[in-house]
Amino acid sequence: MKYKGNLLLFICLLIAGFANAQLLTQKAKFTYDDTLRGSITTYRQGWDVLRYDLQVEADIENKAISGNNKITYYESLPVREMQIDLQKPLVIDSVVSEYGNLLSYRQLGNAWLVRLKPDGAIIKFLPGKRWLKVYYHGVPKAATRPPWDGGLIWRKDSLNNPLVATACQGLGASIWWPCKDHQSDEPDSGMTIKIIAPDTLSAISNGRLQNVSPSANGTKTWTWLVTNPINNYDVTMNIGKYTHWSDTLRGVAGILDMDFWVLNYNLEKAKSQFAQAKLMLRSFEYWFGKYPFYEDSYKLIETPFLGMEHQSGIAYGNKYSNGYLGTDLSATGWGLKWDFIIVHESGHEWFGNNITSNDLGDMWLHEGFTNYSETLFTETYYGKQAANDYNFGTRKKIKNNSPIIGPYGVNEEGSGDMYSKGGNLLQLIRHSIDNDSLFRNILVGFNTQFYHATVTTRQVEDYIGAKSGIDFSKVFDQYLRTTQIPVLEFYTTNKRRTIHYRWSKCVDRFNLSLVLNKGNDSLRINPTTEWQTLGVKKKQQGIWSPAEIEKNYYIKVDKRKEIKPDKS
Repeated sequence: MKYKGNLLLFICLLIAGFANAQLLTQKAKFTYDDTLRGSITTYRQGWDVLRYDLQVEADIENKAISGNNKITYYESLPVREMQIDLQKPLVIDSVVSEYGNLLSYRQLGNAWLVRLKPDGAIIKFLPGKRWLKVYYHGVPKAATRPPWDGGLIWRKDSLNNPLVATACQGLGASIWWPCKDHQSDEPDSGMTIKIIAPDTLSAISNGRLQNVSPSANGTKTWTWLVTNPINNYDVTMNIGKYTHWSDTLRGVAGILDMDFWVLNYNLEKAKSQFAQAKLMLRSFEYWFGKYPFYEDSYKLIETPFLGMEHQSGIAYGNKYSNGYLGTDLSATGWGLKWDFIIVHESGHEWFGNNITSNDLGDMWLHEGFTNYSETLFTETYYGKQAANDYNFGTRKKIKNNSPIIGPYGVNEEGSGDMYSKGGNLLQLIRHSIDNDSLFRNILVGFNTQFYHATVTTRQVEDYIGAKSGIDFSKVFDQYLRTTQIPVLEFYTTNKRRTIHYRWSKCVDRFNLSLVLNKGNDSLRINPTTEWQTLGVKKKQQGIWSPAEIEKNYYIKVDKRKEIKPDKS
């Protein structure tokens, strides 16, 4: 942040701003390229993607790709120039209309503007379904630290066979194929994905395998069909020396097909470790409702990187061990009871893939809810106390260095706190509601109400508030849009029979309602920023345990020294 003027005044204003916990906005320098990538530009308006038909050929030796993508769309308003995203150093070779003629185009950074209608032309416009096909080639950006710094992954397995994969969340699908690269517009009718690879290898993608057709040039074309809408960044290409087995699960919506693709020398340990997939599916169908992609099946694919939530084709690279690469992110022991990647990345099938944020700035909707799915999985198989311990243990990862909602319209996510802080936010909302049946109904209803939809944070806030009957708007403001943790101040008088309490270090009108429990005793309080007084029975005094309050709610408790009552 740059500031010109009196330094002392600036410091005073900054301190005052933090003291009042005003909503924070991230300051960053964004470019026009960021706007083209992250917003609904003029060139993205007036047309909605209906379907993609993608074909890609991998040149493994030269780490290059070539192919084409047929984009079927509905044009609701006249579009003269259409924005197609394809990131450097990939280039578009040609664009062909549904009538067979070549369309002109110009490059604007990583965006390509395709001219659909010439300037000055008077054309009678009729809304309707249309398509064009984009041909492209090049050497795509190679991933340096997937999945965080993504791109194409060109590796070898332990037997020196080629192993190719993709990982592009945040970076964008346009790093390896041309598309309308914005989360708000998914192909309504799904897509086909054709991958051309050496005939000694397998090529695995999303959805269901339709056919494998050999060619005379020593390659095979693997055709996959996705029938549901799909996030662009979820589209995946995996090429390697794979072996396959399948299974089924009797789920809440019928028989769910399950497929597993692993490197052939890992088959036996994969079969043992991947048995957890059924446990995960049973747990999450209980908490969130039916698996959102029965038509496309559920799939785990071994990859040369840790993992990603590729829809109906989860990327797995956790070395066939429990925890997160053998460690427990909660440091409680519970995180070593199950495979983090199977649980977490599959949880994204509900939060991220089924329900998708309109803007990358709201990515906490993917990561916060999925982080909480780890707590719920733990509860399913190890009990509520274990789940509470696990959730509390993840809190140590929170840095509170910036808000977990990022700036909108520039393809920028918020703080990495979106994981653990988002999960702890949902935990405190659950404890505040104090009705597990209602809380579960909210989660199931959420996945029903926004089934295969893109949403905003505000829609989620409104939904939870409406279904719970509790106004959590200021709670969301506090935890999503500031970095301060509210403080519950309290002290006792009258030999601990009277308790005085209030909120401090919080947003204006912060109103988190707390339910305090101990054994069979329960007490709901509704603190405000003004001091309140409550008389409690002797057996209720133990409820006011700062450690227990802080464990159930992500807050700080400031217990002041007991004040003796006024003799008068």
